[in-house]
Formats: sequence, structure tokens, C-alpha cells
Amino acid sequence: MPTHRILARAPRGDGSASAIDRSPDRIAAHVEDAAHFAGGHADAIAHPSNEAEVASLLSLSSCVWPIGAQSSLTGGATPNGGLILSTDRLTTIVDVSETMVRAGAGVPLVTLQERLARTHRWYPPAPTFTGAFVGGVIATNAAGAATFKYGATRDWVLGLTVVLACGCVIECRRGDVVRHAHGGFEISCAHGTRTVVPGSYQMPSVPKCSAGYFASSDMDLVDLFVGSEGTLGVVTEALLRVRPAPPALGMALVSLTSDEAAFNLTRDIRAAARDTWRTYDPDGLDVSAIEYMDRRCLEILHEDGADARHGLCLTPDAASLLLLHIELSANDSAASLYADAARALTPDAPLTPMVRLCRLLDQRDVLDRTELAMPGDRRRQDQFLALREAVPAGVNRRVGDAKRDIDSRIEKTAADMIVPFNRAGEMDAIYREGFRRRDLDFALWGHLSDGNVHPNVIPRAYDDVVRGRDAILEFGREVARLGGCPLAEHGVGRSAIKQALLRQLYGDAGVEEMRAIKRVLDPDWKLAPGVLFGRA
Repeated sequence: MPTHRILARAPRGDGSASAIDRSPDRIAAHVEDAAHFAGGHADAIAHPSNEAEVASLLSLSSCVWPIGAQSSLTGGATPNGGLILSTDRLTTIVDVSETMVRAGAGVPLVTLQERLARTHRWYPPAPTFTGAFVGGVIATNAAGAATFKYGATRDWVLGLTVVLACGCVIECRRGDVVRHAHGGFEISCAHGTRTVVPGSYQMPSVPKCSAGYFASSDMDLVDLFVGSEGTLGVVTEALLRVRPAPPALGMALVSLTSDEAAFNLTRDIRAAARDTWRTYDPDGLDVSAIEYMDRRCLEILHEDGADARHGLCLTPDAASLLLLHIELSANDSAASLYADAARALTPDAPLTPMVRLCRLLDQRDVLDRTELAMPGDRRRQDQFLALREAVPAGVNRRVGDAKRDIDSRIEKTAADMIVPFNRAGEMDAIYREGFRRRDLDFALWGHLSDGNVHPNVIPRAYDDVVRGRDAILEFGREVARLGGCPLAEHGVGRSAIKQALLRQLYGDAGVEEMRAIKRVLDPDWKLAPGVLFGRA
């Protein structure tokens, strides 16, 4: 029977072996994450290899920064003094069953996928950067392109081992410890019993939400730590749900003449895919992700030569691109799939997935604007993916150039927002009007199958950054009004604008409820201080 109480235990292993390294060179290699958040610094770094070493380090330090691959885009893995606690030696992988695997927090997702592939399994909800560590994706409830079909990290975490700030360890398995109907959770350990009461704020009901501590009336204790960004405890190990080997993957790159056309086509494909999942139709159209790039993105690809480098030849009327991820039977050869596409418009063609896709594209008058890359054509698929990645890389390079050549105060000014898909077109118009009203250069791209878009300012002066921040706060209000979340998949971290979005979403009272949880589990404010919110 589920309970709302959990008893912590002593940490396992020898806690004496994890040396604290104060070498400036070793520290310097870990004072910046992927957000390039300024001012990162620390006094020391340690690489524990078991939970007892983690507990020992927590007892010795007043300020601890748990880090993994440091792929954070919010500054959440940029230390601000104290001890850097790297999880890179927590790398065990243990098969629990055909559908479950136990992985250490320091296991890179690419390593996990390679290990699972040996037994014809995979972990579906991986974000774009496969070098991210298991602990890091849990800390941010990371999501990615295929969230449309597979959901975010939270949906795949079945259990966690967490070292609390006091050094005691809890092992929580999903379904075992559930919030009490009129309160919260009771956590008992050698230091006493603490009651954790989740927030009363309403979390947005969208596929992606990385906006502070999870809260719901019947939540599981596991969910308190998923998305907590390392501020409530150090995750050392996770029990993850896995699936049988993935199907074969095909891709389609579609050029469209307007954003409206891109949104209409996405709506049609989403509906077809959902119908396939509902009916389990083996011949249905199964699309796991739809990626979107707007006209400014296409201009960036051309300005940087990425279009020519990756074999993209667009007509002058191209206003947007969609990249479809199509799941297909491993029994179908590339030749048979291309043959299906070639005969798709003939009346007697059997209704295979490729025939269905091509007919749908033809109905929207974009079949002749589509290029297919079937399973086995890895080179072309890699080029499609490289085009997608060349867009944020191009924007980031322009931001860096402006910072170097125009004003050192210039920094990346962007957001990661999601609305219910049926409001995505409305939100797209709000992004564009808000940026244009402020005379800003901008680009929009993202995971359109989820309604998750990344609005980015391309700054020409520092004032563009100031006006861009104002635009993002406006967008956050509009996203919330439409039932979405202004913090979709990257988390909050130490970013001032994202912390402002968090306050805007839940109000000061909601953030104070989160602080109350932090005070219960980490009364000395030891773990990642300043991440999510300040101490005040």
C-alpha cells in the first residue's frame, strides 16, 4: 500500500576515498556550463564514486554544486563558490528487467543507449544533446524533439536514490510514497522527521514543464526531485523505464511558403500520428517529432553557408522548414519505402505509412517541396539534423560576435516556451508582433509537434538585449494566459530572466512555497544556492 512516509538510511560504501582537489587548473575546467554564465568560480572539486563519498563531501562543505556534463543552458551548472561535486564517476548500469535499468547519475545518455542497444532496447526521451548525464536530465526534467510521442524525462523515471543535504539517503520507488491527501510527505532519518508540503500553485498542463518544484494533489515523492535542479538532494542513481529496440527512422524535410502552412501541416500530421497510436495500426503514419525553422532561420543557414554545405537548395518563396521524424517497420527496406512514395498518388496504392504521408503532403500542396531520407540513408539524415543544429549555432555565434565587437554586456536573450498545440499559431503571432514592435531582429525555431518554440533575439546593440528581455517577460504572461509554460525544457537555473518568468508564472507566494520546501530539506541552503531562486 502507498504511504506518505519514508525512512532514510545511512549511505552505502566507503566515504573516505573521495579526495577534494583544489588545483586551479582542475577547477577552471568546470566553472562554466553551456550557458556561458559569467562569473563561475569554486574553491575545490571532487569526484565521488559512491553515495557514502557524496554524503561525506556534503558534511564537509557549506556550499555544494552537483554537476554532470554541464550542458545546462540556464547557468544552473555554473558554480558560484564552494565545492563542485562532479557525478562523472557514478557510472554503474545494472539491468533490473527487460523494461527497467538502474543507471548512475554520471552515465552519459549516449553510453546508456549503447549499452541498451546490445540487448535491443533503448531509452526514448533523450534530449538533443546525448552527452548529457542521467542525473542532469532528471534534474531538469529534460525533454526533446520526440516528447510529442514519448513524453519528458519524468514519465520514464521509476525510482531514485538521493543523498539529502544532511547526508542521509532515501530510496524512493514510484507508487510507494505518495503525498498525503491533507499534507505532504514525511521523511525520517537520523536527524529527525521532516514534513515536506508541496506547493499549492497550479502547474501548466502541457507535455513539457521545467518550472521549479513539481506539485499536484496526489503526487509521488519521486516527482519532487525530478526537475528540482540539484537543490533538494544529490541524485546518485535512477531506475529508468526502457523500451524494446527502436523502430527504423525515416525523415522528411518539407519547405513551406508560410508559417500558416507549416502549422496547418503539423496539425494534420499530429492528428494522423495520434490516430495511429490509438488504433495500433501497423500501416498508420507514425511521426514522433516535427521540428520547425522560420524564415529568419533559413536566412541564417544561407548567410553561414550551411544550406550549401548540407545540400539544401530552397526556392525563393521558402518561408519555413519542417523536419519530420517518421517511425517505420524495421522489416521494410529503403527501396520498398521509396517505391511506396513513388506510387503514393496512384489510386490502387496500398495504404502504407509512406503512401499515407505522401498523400497528406499532396493535399497540402507540398509533396514536390519535400525530400525524403529513408532508413539506411544515414548521411542524408545527418545532414538534415545538422541543418537544424546550424540554426542555434548560427544565432549563438552572432550573439558572441556582437558581444566581442559591439558591447561586452550583450548576452544571449532567448526563451524556451510551450503552449497547447491548438494555441501555437496564436502564440507565434504574439512572438512576431512583440519582437517587431520593439524593432528587434529575431529567429523562431523548435519542437512544433509539442507547441514548444524557442524565440531568440539576434542583438545589434545592448539595447536590443534590454528590449528583448522585456519582450520575453511579455511572452511569458501570454504563454501562461494560453495555458502554457514559459519554462518548457531547459529549467530555470541561475538565469535572472528565467527566475523572473518563474515568479511571474506562480507569483511570489508560489516561489515562497518552493523556498519552504528548500528550507525543510536543505536548511543551511547548501545545495546549489541561487539556482531557481534566491534565499530571501
